[in-house]
Amino acid sequence: MNSKIKDDNTDFLFDAILQLQSKEECYQFFEDLCTVSEIKALSQRIVVAKMLSDKRVYSDIVAATGASTATISRVNRSLIYGCDGYDMVFSRMEQEKK
Repeated sequence: MNSKIKDDNTDFLFDAILQLQSKEECYQFFEDLCTVSEIKALSQRIVVAKMLSDKRVYSDIVAATGASTATISRVNRSLIYGCDGYDMVFSRMEQEKK
């Protein structure tokens, strides 16, 4: 866990997110919480992470997502050196498909 982000405010945010029970509730909550640009940036990053996890090359990712190479590099660093959050979520998503 990254101690740089751990505090009472972040705990409160994550507790709130854990209360969401459907995709529709996620849309309602995140549209209230974030700007459209923030939601688009977050969604772009997770798609980039999934494509990198699937061993897609940068040029394909740029074409599919419009993400800059700087964003792709930053997400790639998180995949390599991060807390394995992306891998955890992608694994659970795969399990849910089965």
